[in-house]
Amino acid sequence: MSEADSSEDVPAGREIWIEKYRPQQLEEIYGQAEIVDRLRSYVATDDLPHLLFAGPAGVGKTTSATAIARAIYGDDWQTNFLELNASDERGIDVVRDRIKNFARSSFGGYDYRIIFLDEADSLTSDAQSALRRTMEQFSDNTRFILSCNYSSKIIDPIQSRCAVFRFSPLGDDAIRRQVVDIADAEGIEVTEDGLDALVYAASGDMRRAINSLQAAATTGDVVDEEAVYLITSTARPEDIEEMVQAAIDGDFATARARLETLLVDTGMAGGDIIDQLHRSAWDFDLDERTTIRLMERIGDADYRITAGANERVQLEALLASLAAEK
Repeated sequence: MSEADSSEDVPAGREIWIEKYRPQQLEEIYGQAEIVDRLRSYVATDDLPHLLFAGPAGVGKTTSATAIARAIYGDDWQTNFLELNASDERGIDVVRDRIKNFARSSFGGYDYRIIFLDEADSLTSDAQSALRRTMEQFSDNTRFILSCNYSSKIIDPIQSRCAVFRFSPLGDDAIRRQVVDIADAEGIEVTEDGLDALVYAASGDMRRAINSLQAAATTGDVVDEEAVYLITSTARPEDIEEMVQAAIDGDFATARARLETLLVDTGMAGGDIIDQLHRSAWDFDLDERTTIRLMERIGDADYRITAGANERVQLEALLASLAAEK
């Protein structure tokens, strides 16, 4: 039974679309064609190694793991697939107990079972060392799939035992295609500018795009640009550019006023503004020298905000430094 079917008792309007429309098969995954082809070849030849999936959120890592299990085990996939979230269970005990108990338990009809460890880069170094030994001990009847945002946080002995797949942020076309497919299936009208806004707000994250579509669909009969930016607390790219341009032109008062609008009226957090500045900097109509100067200021502000400095003060200082160099 598919994940969509398992929610048949839930009223349709309350279904979570990221689960309802989660791809069930490898070939249904959007935007990761090369990775999907390699994974399908493992399944087809029944030669699955330990796997390490690295990449940002919402790009298909968990979906790929469950799709592999479905392809190998069919209807029995849930009894032969153990999913753990390392960010919730960080200690060495989860490696020694739950993983070992699952790996040791008896099962019939298959050569191995699969353990999927999500957010494995959250495991402590001791837990990773224990996991390495467990991978060695149960390599005959267990395959591990590890998922992480940063492969550099996974110890080398584990990386050397895995086939490493690096998932990149999804392209705009992939996100656009799935959003359109879901909108058609749900009977939702999405305007062209609304679609562009969903793709922009997603920033390569399919989960964010689908969640934003579902949230925006509750605000009215039509999903347009205004609804998307309101729901996602995202600024229009032109608003960000106008703020930066005003500062570069030496008009600090106007730049500060636009920052105030983003923080108060739009409800954006300072870190979100930094992220949008970073994403959009090279799209602004600025010369290369000015863009490099802007990127340097963004880096300084991001570091200080991350270290605990006041967001508003740091963003105003960023704009002031740009205005002062006019």
